[in-house]
Amino acid sequence: MVYVDTSVLVALYTKEIKSADVSGWYAACTDELVSAVWCVSEFASALGIKQRTGQISDTEGQTAWVQFERMCANDLQLLPIEPSTFHRAAVLILDAASGLRAGDALHLAAALDIKAKSIATLDDVLAKNARRMKLKQTKI
Repeated sequence: MVYVDTSVLVALYTKEIKSADVSGWYAACTDELVSAVWCVSEFASALGIKQRTGQISDTEGQTAWVQFERMCANDLQLLPIEPSTFHRAAVLILDAASGLRAGDALHLAAALDIKAKSIATLDDVLAKNARRMKLKQTKI
């Protein structure tokens, strides 16, 4: 089971530097993919930011959203977030040296709580903290 961070999902459905690498990884992936339901709001936020800043058009944003919803329906299991996971994320953030922001800490806490085999992320801070917590990083 591979936990997928929103950074990977955004690169999969919008044009980013790592989009080709992510597309290749996803096409070849045979593992079960999971993420916290939080990624839905975070993905929508990323699309909104990209549209407001002119990085993508409204049409590109709508297309990305439809593709993302299709992935959620077919290939990505969305898991609920328990109150204890929010608490675990808070504890991770309280370690100032971690550099974690709330959303990334929530992803890391969720991945740890479900005992994911590895995490797929493009975020360097999240990847560093995942390694620190003995969670393998999926090679993208």
